[in-house]
Amino acid sequence: MDDEFEFADKVPPSFDRMGKVIKDAEAKGFNPGLIVLLVVVGLLLVFLVGNYVLYLYAQKNLPQRKKKPISKKKMKRERLKQGVSAPGE
Repeated sequence: MDDEFEFADKVPPSFDRMGKVIKDAEAKGFNPGLIVLLVVVGLLLVFLVGNYVLYLYAQKNLPQRKKKPISKKKMKRERLKQGVSAPGE
């Protein structure tokens, strides 16, 4: 039985190296992928908010669009559909 627990207090070399890697990873700072993701999401958010602000500004300050004038031919056709005779006929 003494043979089984002979190496109980020793750490295998592969685990010892992994411990050093984990300690070094914490000291490096932000992940570059995280920085790219934050920049892209930030730009997208600025774009969407900017478009919404411009839309609100345009709704308040720009004049409404004028409707196209209806041609006499179309007016005559609509009156005939409704059963009202056109004037002068």
